[in-house]
Amino acid sequence: MFEPNAEWTEQAKSNIQVALEDLQSRLGNEVIVAPEAYGKDAQAVEEHMALFAAVSQAVIEYQFFVGNRLPTKKRDNKDNVFDWSLGDGVSRLPGAKSADYALFIYNKDAYGSTGRKILQAVALLGPGIAVKSGEHVGYAGLVDLRTGDLLWLNADAAMGGDVREIDGSQKRVRQLLEEFPGSDIGKE
Repeated sequence: MFEPNAEWTEQAKSNIQVALEDLQSRLGNEVIVAPEAYGKDAQAVEEHMALFAAVSQAVIEYQFFVGNRLPTKKRDNKDNVFDWSLGDGVSRLPGAKSADYALFIYNKDAYGSTGRKILQAVALLGPGIAVKSGEHVGYAGLVDLRTGDLLWLNADAAMGGDVREIDGSQKRVRQLLEEFPGSDIGKE
């Protein structure tokens, strides 16, 4: 069972924000953090984050894997078309009027406790069952705030870098932004 750790979460958020601003400034991009949202605005942000997660999962499942293409996307993919959208509702999100694009980021890290790591070792030695000790998943997508079109997406189900540490956050952000439009950030 996953147990949230508020201190680790805040440290990771801070480290990722610094690494993101550093990398984007080198690309000549200005990072504007979305303003704090309340009430209906906060609900709209949560809904669009959930929508981004759902669309991202669909892209990962049905665009990234050639043999798994949706019937309506097969013809487009022969022409290397990337046609996914969050809808024009993104233009009404807090802070959207002062930006052209939004970088949506999803990052999830779960670290195994000492007990979990012991269970992992015992399970491998005993019955030979694999037990996961943690989870390190992330994806990032660039969205046109006027149209809602998803212009670019990068995803990795086994990311590196401990985001609780500055160096680890820098590594994670580089991985999230591999092949980012207009950059020379290649796959490591």
